[in-house]
Amino acid sequence: MADATTVDAITATWRLESARLVGALVRMTRDVELAEDLAQDALVAALEHWPTGGVPANPAAWLMTTAKRRAVDTFRRADTLRRKTEELGHAAAEEVSAMPDLDSQVDHIEDDVLRLVFLCCHPALTPESRAALTLRLVGGLTTSEIARGFLVPDATMGQRISRAKRTLAEAGAQLELPTGTERTQRLDDVMAVVYLVFTEGYVATAGDDWTRPDLAMEGIRLARLLADVAPDELEVHGLQALLELQGSRLHARTDAAGNPLLLDDQDRSRWDHLLIRRGVTALRTAEDMAARGVPVGRYFLQAQIAHEHARTATPEETNWPRIAALYDLLREAAPGPVVEVNRAVAHGRAFGPAAGMKVLDEVPAGAVGVSPLIPSVRGDLLSRAGEHDAAAASFDEAARVTRNAAERLLLEGRATASRSAAHRRTGATGPSGLQ
Repeated sequence: MADATTVDAITATWRLESARLVGALVRMTRDVELAEDLAQDALVAALEHWPTGGVPANPAAWLMTTAKRRAVDTFRRADTLRRKTEELGHAAAEEVSAMPDLDSQVDHIEDDVLRLVFLCCHPALTPESRAALTLRLVGGLTTSEIARGFLVPDATMGQRISRAKRTLAEAGAQLELPTGTERTQRLDDVMAVVYLVFTEGYVATAGDDWTRPDLAMEGIRLARLLADVAPDELEVHGLQALLELQGSRLHARTDAAGNPLLLDDQDRSRWDHLLIRRGVTALRTAEDMAARGVPVGRYFLQAQIAHEHARTATPEETNWPRIAALYDLLREAAPGPVVEVNRAVAHGRAFGPAAGMKVLDEVPAGAVGVSPLIPSVRGDLLSRAGEHDAAAASFDEAARVTRNAAERLLLEGRATASRSAAHRRTGATGPSGLQ
């Protein structure tokens, strides 16, 4: 049985190298499902051989060598693919000398990773399938890990991933970078998937946990990878900055007992300052590009908002007028109901609850679906305006519709606090005061 150190080494190598490995294998075989199977075979071989033979000096090269050998064997057994056997057989004959592909030809390999990210976000796939396939092929997560992250059974997630791979095959999707308008559109889809992965970890939509740090950190890792392979895209740097800066708050979003904490209640000394520095560096890169006339978009503007929070030591120092102005810009760049709700929060903090309520009242009913977002923000604005009974009703409504147990407890607590404030204000006591 493998010892813990060896298993950790194998796990770390897989997380770091699986995207490169699968990308290279897709390029060679032109078959996503086969490429993943070959990569998984190489992982199983590592689990079998490394505990006794030791972790190789170049783990990534070992995995690629093993996967290439399995590819050659697979094609040799397939009579209809003899041509590919010859092509891969030539590669296998020089596999030892060719293994520096993963090290000396970094640009080429990273290009494969970028191609793989774009392939996972093919327009033939649904947004849910794009996210699942990206986590599987690029993030290196297991089906079980992805299923837990999105609160579905393993079998359901396995079927979703299998359907996604079949859809790519039926669509004739190739491991090629799109160009022109298609590239821009696909890059938007790629960034949306990475953002979705992060936000599901940062604020879980359902389940018992307030956050899922592993999923959030995977989103940050994917954003860094995308920034490495697409360094000329301003919004990619904006996305990385946004996720690093927001992710810096992860460990401060709960107290010692695991109870959720809102932004104003967090101990900012617990924010991860390394992530803040990484985020600021990415934001500076994006700002330099913007200064040269490169257009900015939603991720850049959201990163600037996150930076306003990150740069303050206390909630009282927050420059809410600046944040409100940034949300006004974001409204123009990426209009939508979620932006409007957040804009209502910013205007409420900058110019008073009435200003925030005016913005919120313009959001159409049902615009964000069955979500606690609007009633919870309404409750906060009403509470700040001193309308505590109405605030309690809004928090109750939000608590009823949330699917996250930790958020429900938080909202119920805010409803109770609002009622207590109303009773203190009116002097109401006894059962009648609880109505």
